Amino acid sequence: MVEATIRAVVDTLGGAGVDHEVLVVDDGSTDGTTETLEALASELEQVRWVRSPYSGGYGLAVRAGLERFDGDAVAVMMADGSDHPRDLLLYHSVLERGYDCAFGSRFIPGAKVHDYPRIKLAINRMVNLGIRVLFRHAYNDTTNAFKAYRREVIENIQPLLSNHFNLTVEMPLKAIIRGHDYAIVPISWTNRSWGESKLGLREMGSRYLFIVLYAFLEAHLSRGDYRRPHTLTRS
Repeated sequence: MVEATIRAVVDTLGGAGVDHEVLVVDDGSTDGTTETLEALASELEQVRWVRSPYSGGYGLAVRAGLERFDGDAVAVMMADGSDHPRDLLLYHSVLERGYDCAFGSRFIPGAKVHDYPRIKLAINRMVNLGIRVLFRHAYNDTTNAFKAYRREVIENIQPLLSNHFNLTVEMPLKAIIRGHDYAIVPISWTNRSWGESKLGLREMGSRYLFIVLYAFLEAHLSRGDYRRPHTLTRS
């Protein structure tokens, strides 16, 4: 699945003439992924891979990639085939229009979701509704991992605290709180057909709550100390 995802990304972006690099973070794999990445990096000049220097965890793996990516912008994408490579072109167009962030939503007109487990879907919608009410923003899929950011956003939302999937919430909330603008586009999502998700329902609890409360305190008690000095306004 990793190889298929990487090839699809390279074909999609290359076919559209988008200059890109695919940086893959190996989070301590023991299933032959390393050999696959070495072969792909030798074959495809757009592909580079690094081994995460941190202990296991989605957030730590993403943070390892954010410390090493090249270019003016970065999209965080799962390697399990759940995110569709063509949506990267939507994100690229959003950033080309001058926005700081491109946020995908699986729950707006035009989005497509396939085989989302019913219980997780119900919890997802409740959690995202709570975040929207708490932060009074229009984004209804904050917990979605698949997003894109300009380099200056990644620099401005440091330090990142999350070691696990709560990073998916920390990054967009900090970007919004610190004055970066964004556009929301409909995306496609398909439940993985191979492997097992490492996101358990228990993890939807204390770690998510911690980072949401952390961001809420920054938004309401920091008096804008971390905001950019100039925020763009778009019509």
